[in-house]
Amino acid sequence: MSRFVLITPDVDFDSRLRQAVAGGLQGGVQTFFTAVLPGSPQELFASLDQEQPEILILGPEVPVDEALRLATVLNVQSPELSVILAGHPDPDVLLHAMRAGIRDMLAPDSDPAQIRVLLQRVSQSFPRYHVQSAGLAAPSNKGLVIGVFSPKGGVGKTTIATNIAIGLGKIAPMGVVIVDLDLQFGDVASGLYLSPEHTVTDAVSPAAAEDSLVLKAFLTVHPGGIYALCAPLSPIDADEITAGQISRLIEQLAEQFQYVVVDTAPGLPEIGLAAMEQCSDVVWVSAMDIPSVRGLRSGLDILRRLDILPETRHVVLNMSEAKSGLTVQDIESTIGAPVDVSIPRSRAVAFSTNRGIPLLQEPVKDPATKALNQLVNRFNPAWRAKAQRKLHRRVVV
Repeated sequence: MSRFVLITPDVDFDSRLRQAVAGGLQGGVQTFFTAVLPGSPQELFASLDQEQPEILILGPEVPVDEALRLATVLNVQSPELSVILAGHPDPDVLLHAMRAGIRDMLAPDSDPAQIRVLLQRVSQSFPRYHVQSAGLAAPSNKGLVIGVFSPKGGVGKTTIATNIAIGLGKIAPMGVVIVDLDLQFGDVASGLYLSPEHTVTDAVSPAAAEDSLVLKAFLTVHPGGIYALCAPLSPIDADEITAGQISRLIEQLAEQFQYVVVDTAPGLPEIGLAAMEQCSDVVWVSAMDIPSVRGLRSGLDILRRLDILPETRHVVLNMSEAKSGLTVQDIESTIGAPVDVSIPRSRAVAFSTNRGIPLLQEPVKDPATKALNQLVNRFNPAWRAKAQRKLHRRVVV
């Protein structure tokens, strides 16, 4: 039985798709090497080696108009069948694809890793569409929005955010997106070694704000099994983005992903405050020096007065070392909150940052790896269900 069905005359694309499935997905692939699409769903199903597959991929060289026609009919008659179209994300095509019920689009030159990530994502949505097609109400499951904040720059906030995203990608492959909201000088792209074609500027456009399919086309796939939405290429573009657009963007992503990790600019700019209001969890990052600790205390005091401080918070002491002149007790008494995770100063972290490969992406044995995994685990549903009473425990540097 074939879980995936591909229609395309492109033999090379078929090979890459099969490599993607063999690399970690369950089920087989049935391919029809033709550019001619069946005239009806019944004609398609009659030629399959089973009653109905889970995902239909309309590959390269298939006429787009014919693909949209077939997808429209399938969306009405067999809504539980997910259709993927291989094509370049032209805005006009994206809009028509969304209206036709196509679940996602895939670049024709995607490598096996990118194909596998997208198939995993679409596969995870299959049960939800199946429930809706049966006439039952699908549960509303908004993802966790994890904001990473620091009143002071230079404390390793982006390094922590990218490692959180990569770590969560192992818990929920294709269910994680990281958003760089340091709109003027964000480093998520370099931290993940990405050269994005699209950025936040595209993601807040009117077309993306109205259609989730258009928005998803502006995300960049990372080999770690996550999506990334990077900061604008020019700081000038950041001036055109409003807090309202950011709020809408995060709402959309939370509806599509299990985890949304938001890396913010230092301080508490308007964009950052708008993001915080959408957060279910906030990670506060401080270095082990007096300016960082005082900045964190001031920031927390301001947010308490504004009454926008999320209930679930995680205080992270980054680049910690025992001989800094400060103790954990000093820091906790200053900020008025316990320190939850202490990440020791590590050459491995600096090396991984310079390479653009987060520490948690590779099996590196280092004390910092253990601490970062502890932080990631705080967002694991299984851990949270067991450890609510132990959410804040004193750490040792």
